[in-house]
Amino acid sequence: MRPVNAAHYPGSAQSAPSALRGPTWKVVTGLLVSLAIAGCGRDDVRPTPRRGAVVPQRDWPTVVPADPASANAVLMRAISLVGTPYRYGGNTPEGGFDCSGLVNYVYRDMLDLKLPRTSRDLAAWQGPKIAPERLATADLVFFGSGGQVSHVGIYVGEGRFVHAPSTGGTVRLDHLDGSYWRDHYSGAKRVLR
Repeated sequence: MRPVNAAHYPGSAQSAPSALRGPTWKVVTGLLVSLAIAGCGRDDVRPTPRRGAVVPQRDWPTVVPADPASANAVLMRAISLVGTPYRYGGNTPEGGFDCSGLVNYVYRDMLDLKLPRTSRDLAAWQGPKIAPERLATADLVFFGSGGQVSHVGIYVGEGRFVHAPSTGGTVRLDHLDGSYWRDHYSGAKRVLR
């Protein structure tokens, strides 16, 4: 098994359409989440449950974000990027994403917020640490081993997160209770306060 790339390259983001607003966001969000789950890309690096396998899942409490409109914008943009190819150092939909490139692109595109570029720097950033049972939409979730953070994703609710997992894969939606992610989970940070 190859390790997750720990270092990433800086770059610039390009503008993209803004998120949906108004009462239709719940319907569109549900549809997008369903489509994303059905169309998740393959992953040559991290194991995924085999077809028909049951992933143990707990009940994830619903925590209302401090800024629901901004959290919704982050959610919608992150979900819309599912299926984008992984590219080491990538930070645009056209060129592909690595994990921190995806996080940076979504927050810069939707909220004009510039975050640290690497997963390690994001984990050390000033946002408050969040216990797993207090995760809210748009929180950042981190993974690694040996006390080192090497991967980051965006929490979208119900125990799921969007991330750019590996070379040869695509941006996808995964569940925190998946065996790999559960075993390598190293914490979370809240960006929106």
